[in-house]
Amino acid sequence: MKKLTIADAAEYFKVSKEAIHNRIRRGSLNSIVENGVKYVSVASEKSNTATNNANDNRYTLYIEQENERLREKVDVLEKETGRLRDQRELMLINERINVEQIYKERDAQLRNILNVVATKFLSHVSEELVMQEAMGEKIEQADAINADIVPDVELGEGWITLKSFLKLKRYADSMKKNIKRRFKAAAMEGDERFIELGEKIYLNPSLHEYADLLAGR
Repeated sequence: MKKLTIADAAEYFKVSKEAIHNRIRRGSLNSIVENGVKYVSVASEKSNTATNNANDNRYTLYIEQENERLREKVDVLEKETGRLRDQRELMLINERINVEQIYKERDAQLRNILNVVATKFLSHVSEELVMQEAMGEKIEQADAINADIVPDVELGEGWITLKSFLKLKRYADSMKKNIKRRFKAAAMEGDERFIELGEKIYLNPSLHEYADLLAGR
């Protein structure tokens, strides 16, 4: 420790004398009075250097410890983030599988219903047509299903008019004319696959094949 007068202390700390007196009153500087003269006690430069080095070492240690603590915290957060990411991906995969299964089950149920309708209730109508109508497709001649499909009761189930048959097949007009001509010719020749009632010709696709006439053979 060394002793400095007020003036010397002001010069040492690069402040005014009044500032030195204020520091003494606040207790931030130690002072002594000898022979009626007030002195300021100041640590030697070597002591200050040692103190500063000690403070620097403590600060460096604190920074290193804090960095290590933060690194550990980051590692924990990264692991937690990875775990949450894996859980989310697993949940999304399971959800997608559940949705696909639901749609598969509904599709299977819909196909079963349509197959029952097509085979049991509309056996005289092509299954393709029933499927199209059930799925909401617009059929221009939809009234063909309700008109002339079931003629007089004595003919039995499945007999429809030639006109309705051609509507259900949805051929082009040019093809319809040729097919209608061949069917009428076969009916007039006594083909047992046809029944004539009045001016109408009836046929039964569920009982007979008409591929030869449709193909023009």
